[in-house]
Amino acid sequence: MLRRVLIANRGEVAVRIIRACRELGLEAVAVYSTADQDSLHVRLADRAVHIGPPPPTQSYLNMASLVAAATTTGCDAVHPGWGFLAENADFARACEDNDLVFVGPRPESIDTMGDKVRAKEAVARAGLPLVPGSDGAATLAEAKALAVDIGFPLLLKAAAGGGGRGMRLVTAAGDLESSYRMAQAEAESAFADGSLYVERAVVDARHVEIQVLGDGEGGVLTLGERDCSIQRRHQKLLEEGPSPAVGPDLRAEMEGAAARACEELHYRGAGTIEFLVDAEGRFYFIEMNTRLQVEHPVTELLTGIDLAQSQLRIADGGALPRTGRAELRGHAIEIRINAEDPARDFRPAPGTVTRFRPPLGPGIRIDTHVEEGYKIPPFYDSLIAKVIVWADDRPGAIARALRALDELVLEGVPTTQELARDILRSDSFASGAYTTGFLADAAGELPALEAA
Repeated sequence: MLRRVLIANRGEVAVRIIRACRELGLEAVAVYSTADQDSLHVRLADRAVHIGPPPPTQSYLNMASLVAAATTTGCDAVHPGWGFLAENADFARACEDNDLVFVGPRPESIDTMGDKVRAKEAVARAGLPLVPGSDGAATLAEAKALAVDIGFPLLLKAAAGGGGRGMRLVTAAGDLESSYRMAQAEAESAFADGSLYVERAVVDARHVEIQVLGDGEGGVLTLGERDCSIQRRHQKLLEEGPSPAVGPDLRAEMEGAAARACEELHYRGAGTIEFLVDAEGRFYFIEMNTRLQVEHPVTELLTGIDLAQSQLRIADGGALPRTGRAELRGHAIEIRINAEDPARDFRPAPGTVTRFRPPLGPGIRIDTHVEEGYKIPPFYDSLIAKVIVWADDRPGAIARALRALDELVLEGVPTTQELARDILRSDSFASGAYTTGFLADAAGELPALEAA
């Protein structure tokens, strides 16, 4: 039975998992780099262990340091959060080899879904439609050859992880080599693995994902969808659920496909099956994220099921909350607040938060590690807070999200707060008919993108 969990991550996700541990009566052990020694997650944990200097490769990506931190503090389990090593099968094995429960899928599942060839084979056996692309990682020469076969536009995607890192859209042959080099470098930095795969870009598409929980024995609970189409450079800015593009029949079809894929894998824990939905309502499997997602609060508000606690219970041998399909209620929207300057091509903006006052009131949730005086380090992801709202219907959720953003005070660094307001006020968003090209298509409705 679990009693002490090491959180192998930082920032907002570490705070989220620590709180889930507390509510389940589990002790939480934090890890931190030198840059994070004064961070909120360090203070909230029962214990905290310094694991190295600021660069991720010397701290949060250092498997030996993380395992040593867990074993020396007497932990029973390790929760990887998202990003860093959350989808690294070798890390999951290293935990298991040291008698530590890995709070996530079995290493074999991570391997399968992280290997694009095996992932496609697995979901194809379950009857899921696929986007044409490479059979696993592709060299630059192989990417050029594939481009001749399937044409442009193409997507280059990191083979070792998701979250938009190591991803580039290529629209012409002349841009392929430079885009490949940039995506490769970004993937190496984010995942310590620069391998890329290639797939045909589906134009005018929606990015819709199905949340799943599996018990590892073939039991599966699907928890509806989240629409993640509003993105910049494949990094999500705003998510909502249910998707305005998905009706009851399509939802049932997509959830059924996701459930079949999880049954095929005997999947354990939380995961997300990601699809592209084209203008005709056809959907295509693109990848599975074998971890908790940044946008998981949308699903929690729609279903009333705590996904972080569910992960911990499943890892401890517990049962799913139920099987089949979870009932959805109302509408939820998540807005990511990033320390970036949208008017300067989303340039990261590390610095000191001089004033912070979160919004309050009914239907509002704030997930953050930020406090007044917090110094945002330049070494990590720029996400500093998430504003999540729930209401009975979509118009009510939009109105509540705008009210929350109006109340939010976050000063000292440029953020995406004003851009989020522009998005929510735009006719393009209100219509619900947006695609992954939203930022370009609706640029005239988004003053925050214009340089001062």
